[in-house]
Amino acid sequence: MLGITAAVLFFIAFLINAADIATNDVLSSTNLMLLGLAALALHVAGIGTGWASRRRGRRR
Repeated sequence: MLGITAAVLFFIAFLINAADIATNDVLSSTNLMLLGLAALALHVAGIGTGWASRRRGRRR
């Protein structure tokens, strides 16, 4: 889930940068890219992976 969030943040940052949209300091493209990198780092660390991180017991 955090990987998808990172991709969305990167895409929004790209649109802001490519369209030269004037935003305030909080929603600048650099801040959105840094938030995307933080979400991507958490995803790679295994946090927020959802159902894939749960292990099921083996049936005998």
